[in-house]
Amino acid sequence: MEEGARKQRRKRYIQDAVLASVATAGVLAVVALAPAVLLAVGQIAKQSGYKMGWRARTAAGRLAQRGLVRFVERNGKKHIEITEAGRRHFELESAKLEARTRRKGRWDKRYRMVIFDVPEKRKGARERLRSLMRELGFLRVQDSVWVSPYECEELVALIKAELRIGKDILYVIVESIENDGWIRKHFGLPEK
Repeated sequence: MEEGARKQRRKRYIQDAVLASVATAGVLAVVALAPAVLLAVGQIAKQSGYKMGWRARTAAGRLAQRGLVRFVERNGKKHIEITEAGRRHFELESAKLEARTRRKGRWDKRYRMVIFDVPEKRKGARERLRSLMRELGFLRVQDSVWVSPYECEELVALIKAELRIGKDILYVIVESIENDGWIRKHFGLPEK
């Protein structure tokens, strides 16, 4: 089981590197894809003995199936370019990484709440939103109310765009929450 999880992680790293390379370049010649990804993945590829050429192209194919990139022909050469969905996905992943590193800062004594009411017909988006809230370290206060002590307005805006449920989500900044001792404890925040 662990070996399978390790392989999945490697595939995801390579796909992320391909997407990052294409997002940075805008359009990238397919023949330039392997060197760009090799630079982005770095030591992971060297240590695992990966042959990056076909791995990068396979990862690019998977990204194309997901609609994050597309292959185009220019001047008789095959290129890969990022789609709007790919750009949104890349921005969201970048913002998630930035949010994780920002948590080390000083707390401004305000909570950020995400409140949502996603209709049943958009159940998949609602489940993805809940998954993202957990992944980003939000604490569930009630079924559709999540809280974080860290600035995340830009991240929530990207989530709204990615899931296309902007009108169903509210972002609220509050000065206090009644009986918030358990929230402070969860986040390791100082007591009043």
